[in-house]
Amino acid sequence: MSTKGRVLVAMSGGIDSSVAAVMLHEQGYEVVGMTMKTWDYASSGASKKETGCCSLDSINDARNIAVQLGFPHYIIDIREEFGDFVINHFTDEYLAGRTPNPCVLCNTHIKWDALLRRADQLGCEFIATGHYANLRQENGRYVISKGLDESKDQSYALWGISQESLSRTIFPLGKLHKTEIREMARERGFTELVNKPESYEICFIPDNDYRGFLKRRVEGLEERVAGGEFVLEDGTVVGTHEGYPFYTIGQRKGLGIALGFPAYVTRIEKDSNRVVLGNYDELAKNAMTVGKLNMSKYEHLIGQPIPTVTKVRYNDPGTEAIIEQVGDKMKVHFLSGVHAIAPGQAAVFYEGNDVVGGGWIESNYNSEFNLNVLQ
Repeated sequence: MSTKGRVLVAMSGGIDSSVAAVMLHEQGYEVVGMTMKTWDYASSGASKKETGCCSLDSINDARNIAVQLGFPHYIIDIREEFGDFVINHFTDEYLAGRTPNPCVLCNTHIKWDALLRRADQLGCEFIATGHYANLRQENGRYVISKGLDESKDQSYALWGISQESLSRTIFPLGKLHKTEIREMARERGFTELVNKPESYEICFIPDNDYRGFLKRRVEGLEERVAGGEFVLEDGTVVGTHEGYPFYTIGQRKGLGIALGFPAYVTRIEKDSNRVVLGNYDELAKNAMTVGKLNMSKYEHLIGQPIPTVTKVRYNDPGTEAIIEQVGDKMKVHFLSGVHAIAPGQAAVFYEGNDVVGGGWIESNYNSEFNLNVLQ
């Protein structure tokens, strides 16, 4: 009988989640492994071979670890809830002229909910994942902070997890570097895991062609949106494009237009099917509005603006900003211009290494905000 309690570990078949399960097993937890089938590749229409976190190979790799260590392993089929929520949202966001982040949405709305439901059914007190992040309790709240290995830190993808879910979550890898994870796998004889290539693409778009995915998913989309106008910031028409859903803010490659200067997508106007182009400077904005907030470190910030470093995408190093909560929105005022702030992406606010909270970017703009407000 375990002294530490029973924990349900999300196992993708990759090295990180496998080592997380091994660590908890060795620490004396009663481990139950679980692999989630989120997507059926046969229905994606993509030509690339099935790879990544829900392929048959990955499911088998996860099961083999469980068998070797002698703990139970289950596969749960969440394709229906994943499709209804994540894939429909992904499609709807592009059709709304925004740039979605399905991996963050999946983490916070599908994986944690699905894991906790199954944890309850299996009598598990805790759930655990192989994310590089840390978690602590402070002032009655559960606070996510960056993983020790900053090059692998995944706290950005976890901002949306509720306090209730965090109260039952364990991140075993938070205080380790990737090199240590590889060494642990090697020492225990899991050499195949060490050599296994890591998957970075969106699981339901294995060929990375989101345009092709949208065309297959939305009947008649190409015909409906083709022939829209490329315009400059002053409204000058400079060409035609394939349709507004096929472009993202900050995009430079694949525009199919030469303007004599490096042109970027600065704005998408869904209603008029216009894609606005500009130079690199015109891509920069110093403010944004963020909605659908989930606060982590503090319950709310109404009436108390604070300095943060705010990230506007996963691999963004972050920019100093003052955030002020107004009702259920966050006004974010950057200390310098930030390029390619894309509505639909997640914004995450950091205080040091701690996640203050996050939300979905609704709009970007230039503001005359008084940055001395805290002095």
